[in-house]
Amino acid sequence: MGNKNNNSRRNFIKKASIGGLSLAGMSLAPLSDQIAYASQGIRRNSSPSDLKITDMRIADVQGASPIIRIYTNQGLLGHGDVRDGGDPRYALMLKSRILGENPCNVEKLFRIIKQFGHHGRQGGGVSGVEMALWDLAGKAYGVPVYQMLGGKYRDKVRVYSDTPTEPDPAAFARRMQGRVDQGYTVLKMDIKINLIADIPGTLVNAEFWKNQPGGLRGWNREYGSYGRTDHPFTRVQITEKGIEELMKFLEATRSQIGYEIPLGVDHWGHLGVNEAIKINRAAEPYALAYSEDSVPWYYTDQWRKITDASSTPTVTGEDIYGLESFKPLIDNRAVDIVHPDPNSAGGILETKRIGDYAEQHGVAMMLHHAASPVSFMGSVHSAAATQNFLWLEHHSVDDPWWEDLVTDTKKPIVEDGYITVPEEPGIGVELNEEVVKEHLKEGAEFFAPTPEWDEVRSWDRLWS
Repeated sequence: MGNKNNNSRRNFIKKASIGGLSLAGMSLAPLSDQIAYASQGIRRNSSPSDLKITDMRIADVQGASPIIRIYTNQGLLGHGDVRDGGDPRYALMLKSRILGENPCNVEKLFRIIKQFGHHGRQGGGVSGVEMALWDLAGKAYGVPVYQMLGGKYRDKVRVYSDTPTEPDPAAFARRMQGRVDQGYTVLKMDIKINLIADIPGTLVNAEFWKNQPGGLRGWNREYGSYGRTDHPFTRVQITEKGIEELMKFLEATRSQIGYEIPLGVDHWGHLGVNEAIKINRAAEPYALAYSEDSVPWYYTDQWRKITDASSTPTVTGEDIYGLESFKPLIDNRAVDIVHPDPNSAGGILETKRIGDYAEQHGVAMMLHHAASPVSFMGSVHSAAATQNFLWLEHHSVDDPWWEDLVTDTKKPIVEDGYITVPEEPGIGVELNEEVVKEHLKEGAEFFAPTPEWDEVRSWDRLWS
């Protein structure tokens, strides 16, 4: 016991002297002042081991995403959000599984709720709750989330900007130049076959596909989809003339912005493997950074065929939930880059796990994002803590109010194409409640009580 007390005394004196409180000063200062100085970094508003979840509520924001707020018995609040287009109930159904639990046990709680997520928007509930748990854990311990993931590889995270379609190649090129003028050093173009659908001789079987829900024209609000037929089964083909017309967009953009800036292209349209290969080969002279989502992610063999057929790098993954479903793509080197969205992949830690697994197989990782700045900053922590990370998507460049949804972070959030990794506890942002209230969806309430989700109503064990 004597040795323990002596060690504690020596440690206290050592730490105090390192902190600038000399032994001589200690002999003169009152004991209360000595203790106050030595303990000045301790968070007094939180006792992590006694922290408990007491409530969870939602604020559904128009043009961003449903924002999750988790309440605790110590007044700490944690925030995350559901991915764009996701139903808030994907998150609310998890409330009964985490009430009364300590949010600092993030991995334990993730294992409890993981079974309720799925691919696409259905993963948004689990992912958003996981982010809110990390936000709480960081606040409880007074450290940024990346520190709890093992530290950071970078101080700044590089961002690529999404750029909506323009029907004219020259106009599109000017729009891309505008992104460069804003400071972005990585760009993405949305070039789809709908841009050439009305030009005779560019597509085969287009008339059939035009009449499908969503068709070649894009998002169909009635059906809530980009059409209901997978790429291999549409039998839409692109002709040489069609290829020439699509490449006009790349030619105009490269002529405008040059070749120093990495340039990627999103989903070309509902085309099969052979057509994807045609397009990727034709794009080789323009040195694309990646060709995204040529076919659905779950066709691993088809992805391998596309990747092996061209030097244009391939990428997919924004709709994949969980590391297990990324493994076939990575194990088979079916794509050059994996592309998880932390808002649907399972959250902050699961995204890092995906990146770490990909790194072991020589595959890079970029991150998709299309939601509020809360999960945007949550994604920054995954990016900072993962070695093989490339770029993070910014999908709300043209929404001037978007950054105003949050406070307590450096503004502008994106500067010269980069985000500074936050050093504040947790994710590093708090909500600007007045702005959030201004942008709620019609009929939505600001974090209304959700007692109807308090009780577990099903037997959820996966085995007997």
